Amino acid sequence: QEEKLWDTMKITAYVLGTGLLMFTALMNSVSWYLGNIWDTSGHFWQTTWLKFYYLCDGKEWTIFLFGAALVPSLAFWGFNGILMVADVTGKPTFITRYRIQLGKNDPVDSKKLRQAIYTALCNQFLISLPMLVPMFYIMKWWGNTFSKELPTFHWFLVELSIFTLIEEILFYYTHRLVHLPLLYKHIHKKHHEWTAPIGVVSIYAHPLEHLLSNTLPVMTGPMVMGSHIVSITAWFSLAFITTSISHCGYHLPFLPSPEFHDFHHLKFNQCYGVLGLLDYLHGTDTVFRQTKAYERHKVLLSLTPLSESIPEVPKKAE
Repeated sequence: QEEKLWDTMKITAYVLGTGLLMFTALMNSVSWYLGNIWDTSGHFWQTTWLKFYYLCDGKEWTIFLFGAALVPSLAFWGFNGILMVADVTGKPTFITRYRIQLGKNDPVDSKKLRQAIYTALCNQFLISLPMLVPMFYIMKWWGNTFSKELPTFHWFLVELSIFTLIEEILFYYTHRLVHLPLLYKHIHKKHHEWTAPIGVVSIYAHPLEHLLSNTLPVMTGPMVMGSHIVSITAWFSLAFITTSISHCGYHLPFLPSPEFHDFHHLKFNQCYGVLGLLDYLHGTDTVFRQTKAYERHKVLLSLTPLSESIPEVPKKAE
């Protein structure tokens, strides 16, 4: 067992390292182009940041709360507010026609929705917000989080890659942990009350799960890297929006595919991670890869719903 575990760890480290190098190489040309745009507008962003910094009188705690709490929360509730209108009213049809699990949440149960919103708010205010206190002091210890000089675009891309890998590792293994029978029964079962999830359900969880699986995997990357508050703000906002997309129940055009995590809510014992890399290494996506959901697991580049272009096989034909 120890040898097997050690071999798995070595393979994981090798694949993750190789993947990071390949990703960096492939992104080089794109980042160069985007970097030029960033450099051109760099003076504007730098000036805007300094104006905000002096508006807050350089008070680091105020700046930190604004960047790490307020802006990401507005991104989360703004995005999910739009989705909840569609969930409750069935309009606009531009959104609802892209529903993944047809016939589910059409419309969403209002009582369950209120409970999900209440739990999400409790987790944000009673778990995530207090966790920002130790994070703040860790960032102060690094000493460059509130620097008057913004990080370069290329450095931000490096940080973003590292944040994503750290989140994948921590989320996958903590998620597998709460699926152990005892922990599932008392902790994770709450999150799986939604077999057809909606966006706000991304943080509908037991407080302990919200701490271990939702909060720490996202916070750890910036704490390890000693990131600038602007990088933290961008990362937290991006993490909130992407997890909302993965839970939203709609496979919308030009957005990341939510099929992977939606399948997890449907089947419970598949697709534990974020990127799917560790699921592939551990074989926890084998059933998913044999389904129509896997064929639909791609960015939709047209306006035709994938549920229409790649429909489920009729049960009689199975």
